[in-house]
Amino acid sequence: MRAGLNEFISMKNTTSHVWDLNPTEAIELQNALRHKVILSDHFSPPKRVAGVDVGFEQQGKITRAAVAVLKFPELEPLEHAVARLPTTFPYVPGLLSFREIPSILKAMEQLKQTPDLLLCDGQGFAHPRRFGLACHLGLITDMPAIGVAKSRLIGSHEMLADEKGAWVPLMDKKEEIGAVLRTRTRVKPLYISVGHRISLHTAIRYVMACTTRYKLPETTRAAHRLASD
Repeated sequence: MRAGLNEFISMKNTTSHVWDLNPTEAIELQNALRHKVILSDHFSPPKRVAGVDVGFEQQGKITRAAVAVLKFPELEPLEHAVARLPTTFPYVPGLLSFREIPSILKAMEQLKQTPDLLLCDGQGFAHPRRFGLACHLGLITDMPAIGVAKSRLIGSHEMLADEKGAWVPLMDKKEEIGAVLRTRTRVKPLYISVGHRISLHTAIRYVMACTTRYKLPETTRAAHRLASD
């Protein structure tokens, strides 16, 4: 991002906060911010899509974040960035955004082109407090974001058909919190949920548009290679 991510966030008048929090404070912040998440489509057709993933080095002491930007719909690589920061927040299920986003933001500061849509390796609205990493990152940057998770955090669902593109709602009691999506025939599904400024049906459509012959979208595959190399 040519002006730097901090300047971009300031111009967009988005939400920012300190990261030096304990788990109790982090939960309180999630509950305060979750009502600001937009669950409908508020973006133009994207020309650049980005995958976001995080890995760890030195037995978890260093957080390594990667952002890979691809041209859409061609899915051709445009640029990428990797950032490493000391890990300062403990591993607590449901609070991974506080552990991972500081390094993600650091990586995004290095980008010369602003992505139009973020596909995050993690949960979005499919979260106990409806504020997973994709919601948190989307809200802070004011970017459309999708949670693309490989495993289920909460919720239940009906039987899913085997063919590619099949999906069923992911439900928490009577609330639809995401979708269980088969991106490859007879392969374990992904768990898709809204992050910010996008509807669930549109999120499913873009995940499938970013998926070729593998289970994971090309955005996620590109970011994962960088974060885990």
